[in-house]
Amino acid sequence: MAAGILLVFTVTVLILLRVLPGPYKPADYLVIGTLATFVCILLAFIIFVSTSEKGTGTFFKRKR
Repeated sequence: MAAGILLVFTVTVLILLRVLPGPYKPADYLVIGTLATFVCILLAFIIFVSTSEKGTGTFFKRKR
């Protein structure tokens, strides 16, 4: 799981480096790192919630 999240972080950084126009200032690298970290934390949260022992229907529950 850690290797997968590291891969997602790297890909996110590379995509953001292509999207944001250069030349880069230190604040631009801060924003890129922050967004990549946010994506990885969100991914880890989704994986944790979907694989926890609560069962299916964590986000969407049927009304009875």
